[in-house]
Amino acid sequence: MNNTYTDLVHQTFEFPQEGFEVKDNNLLFNGLDIRALIDKYGTPFKLTYLPKIGMQINRAKKMFQDAIKKNKYDGNYYYCYCTKSSHFSFIMEETLKHQVHIETSFAYDLDIVTKLYERKKITKDVFVICNGYKTKTYTRSIAKLINSGFKNVLPVLDNKEELDDYSKFIRSKDPVKLGIRIAAEEEPTFDFYTSRLGIASRDILEFYVDKLKGNPKFELKMLHFFMNKGIKDDIFYWSQFNKVLNLYCQLKKICPELESINLGGGFPIKHSLGFDYDYAYIVNEIVANIKSVCKKNKVEVPDIYTEFGSFTVGESGAVIYSVLGEKQQNDRESWYMIDSSFITTLPDTWGIGEKFLMLPINKWDQEYQEVHLGGLTCDGYDFYTSEEHINAVFLPKLTNAKEPLYIGFFHTGAYQDQLSGYGGIKHCLIPSPKHVIVGQDKNGQLKDWLYAKEQTSQSMLKILGY
Repeated sequence: MNNTYTDLVHQTFEFPQEGFEVKDNNLLFNGLDIRALIDKYGTPFKLTYLPKIGMQINRAKKMFQDAIKKNKYDGNYYYCYCTKSSHFSFIMEETLKHQVHIETSFAYDLDIVTKLYERKKITKDVFVICNGYKTKTYTRSIAKLINSGFKNVLPVLDNKEELDDYSKFIRSKDPVKLGIRIAAEEEPTFDFYTSRLGIASRDILEFYVDKLKGNPKFELKMLHFFMNKGIKDDIFYWSQFNKVLNLYCQLKKICPELESINLGGGFPIKHSLGFDYDYAYIVNEIVANIKSVCKKNKVEVPDIYTEFGSFTVGESGAVIYSVLGEKQQNDRESWYMIDSSFITTLPDTWGIGEKFLMLPINKWDQEYQEVHLGGLTCDGYDFYTSEEHINAVFLPKLTNAKEPLYIGFFHTGAYQDQLSGYGGIKHCLIPSPKHVIVGQDKNGQLKDWLYAKEQTSQSMLKILGY
């Protein structure tokens, strides 16, 4: 029986796969020679592969356009990027190259919108969908943006009182475009029944009639629907989705200016070589269901908006570590200690038990063994012991002491820097690793550069008051 790591992968999955292949026993990520980047920059480092962002955006656009054509759907599709997934300028500017719009979550997002306009990366025609529970700072920032001439800023009402701030602060001559977020019902296994975000569906029609119908200052343009578990092909999701469609139809009959449904985010990304999700089927079902319900209710179909965050940037990211050494703590458990911390670099593995796609970079021709992965902090929860497809981690044995084992966690591009507090202090003062970006130059050729050096002790001591 063959028992190299290569044999394990080929016996378990269809391999190679899109974005992953092995050459000379070293892993390539989207054709990138990770080993060459390790030799150039050292570990640990975060990696952003910018071309993947455009690939994901264009993939989603094509699927929706194909479904619209197949179903002879009369509405349009609009792709919005969910900024909270990653606010970095190089991410925002890369997404905007592909004609997308913007979804925001807090007041400071709108400062980014202003900066992007100053850099001529957007025009005042861009759609800015403003979500979230609004503070006074947020509502005033929305008003400021609208008052400065942005034509398509669309605040999504999260509660009934929010409208008062817009009445007070917005001075636009044209009616202000609004959305209403529906408070989604969550799955029975969730910690609560109804989302804290949005307005209860039973109150929306009455709220529209009392506050918006006939009000010359506002136009209700969008109904917003999002579920925490994302877009899943199961009975619960489709039943909730159809409730939303029926509410849209009821509202459309008394609100002729209503013209769009926003599905929020929710497309999953690959966190295992065994990942299986039929995106095209789901998209077609979304479009077909909307058309069917609208036809039954004899109303016009809406334009469709999505706010993809993880789907946009998640698969562009990776974190690369070295294994510093092995610890055999008992007769069954072997630990590989990495040169960083999971808590500080991949906080979702610690906070919500998220699994990422993990593969060795080198030593694919070596025998493998089951191991646990440990981080450098003194926290008992700084570990990674199972993958999405199996309750274990298998990696090559450390047989060649002259060459360390390098491992990569892939598709980590969404949320991890925001959650870990990029540039701040970290647990046990473990530094933020260096950040390497790979993108295309003006001639379309790939180039890599160091965006940020590894965090220094001086920067942390300054924050701490030393």
